[in-house]
Amino acid sequence: MLNLNSVMIGTKQIKVLAAFYEKVLGKPADMADEEYGFFGWQVGSSYLSVLDHSEMVGHTKDPGRVMINFETPQVKEEFERIKALGGVVIKAPYEMEGGWIATLADPDGNYFQLVSPMEQ
Repeated sequence: MLNLNSVMIGTKQIKVLAAFYEKVLGKPADMADEEYGFFGWQVGSSYLSVLDHSEMVGHTKDPGRVMINFETPQVKEEFERIKALGGVVIKAPYEMEGGWIATLADPDGNYFQLVSPMEQ
């Protein structure tokens, strides 16, 4: 069985994305190397990282292709908090099969979702 270790987001706006995700996650990066352009946060059992990538320029061209889902029982409240931090609203919170989902975008245009915990 594979274990998801991390999700890395390449960008040319490393400081902008690092500052944004620091506010979204409510803590400074757990790993940071400004010389190499890398910031990473432990999020649950995985890492979310942003890194300076020479091939990434401007906004993402296909933002819904890969989405990061952040699980929270307070989807509506977290949606409002992140929207106030500068998250771009893609889809306001809506109910789906008893759970809630909201979609936002980061400063590079990458989509991420807030989702209710799934029942085990």
